[in-house]
Amino acid sequence: MNIKRTGTAVLGALLLGFLPTVAGATPGSGVTATVLAKGTTEDSITLKAKGRTDVVFREITIAPGGTTGWHYHPGQVLAVVKSGTLTRKLDDCSTEVTATGGVVVEPAGHKHVHIGYNYGTEPVVLLVTYLVPEGSPLSVDMPAPSCS
Repeated sequence: MNIKRTGTAVLGALLLGFLPTVAGATPGSGVTATVLAKGTTEDSITLKAKGRTDVVFREITIAPGGTTGWHYHPGQVLAVVKSGTLTRKLDDCSTEVTATGGVVVEPAGHKHVHIGYNYGTEPVVLLVTYLVPEGSPLSVDMPAPSCS
């Protein structure tokens, strides 16, 4: 009978060890946070970087009628459209439109040339995260593809 009780007590203690506990939590102090933008992707996101990587966060504003110019990124880019509507033309001359709250994932490399436009009447504001090889530029200007 004692072995049965001891076994039950040990099993109970083990199970409790796997449950989250508030008693052992250490609350934060003196920390504030501000959500700068929130977006939702249409699909899954996979980000990869090899070797030493510069991680850069930028806010980019494109004025009404403005454009980024044709370019590519040496590393992956993840952006949330904070406001406005971004229209991108890709190297195959297909078009992608991303409105406020949308997410843009741009692959790395010279095979992914693109341009961003603001065809709207309000500024497009992007919060952008770059994952580029250490020391690389964030983008590289390119001529327009033949299909443009």
